[in-house]
Amino acid sequence: MEREARAGGEIEVRPATAGDVPSILPMVRALCDLHASNDPERFAVRDDVIERYAAWLPERAADPRSVLLLAEAGGRPAGFLVGTVEPEVPIFWVPECGWVHDVWVEPWARGRGAARRLVRGAASRFTAMGVKQMRLHTGVFNDAARAVFAAEGFRPCVVEMLKGLG
Repeated sequence: MEREARAGGEIEVRPATAGDVPSILPMVRALCDLHASNDPERFAVRDDVIERYAAWLPERAADPRSVLLLAEAGGRPAGFLVGTVEPEVPIFWVPECGWVHDVWVEPWARGRGAARRLVRGAASRFTAMGVKQMRLHTGVFNDAARAVFAAEGFRPCVVEMLKGLG
């Protein structure tokens, strides 16, 4: 996978294993907290979200149709990405897409190319699976993430709208 050498350490992205999951879980918590603090109605998570991810992430690491990547600097976890191949409804030309569920880069590692490398790593893995399209959601509050995704070739194509029903 990709590496970037820079003052303060080298960013390396590699496929994560089930053994890496304990180091990813604090980043999952941080990502959930970020989203919930910006839009608690949309991003409220279950109380047992960490336990659910602790079960789900090893399955993603073992699944050849999933992507679980870990960014590290000097062996220290710096970020992660998790994605899956998802079927499309049969009216569209692509039968499936690579869906990026989560991307997180630790604050101390931001601005060093980790997010770009995670996204490129996922694109490479999905391409190797024969997938023709990648998709993701990003919070409207997250300008930095939207800028990274745009720089990596993503474009807005739908607007998700939410209405609480009680």
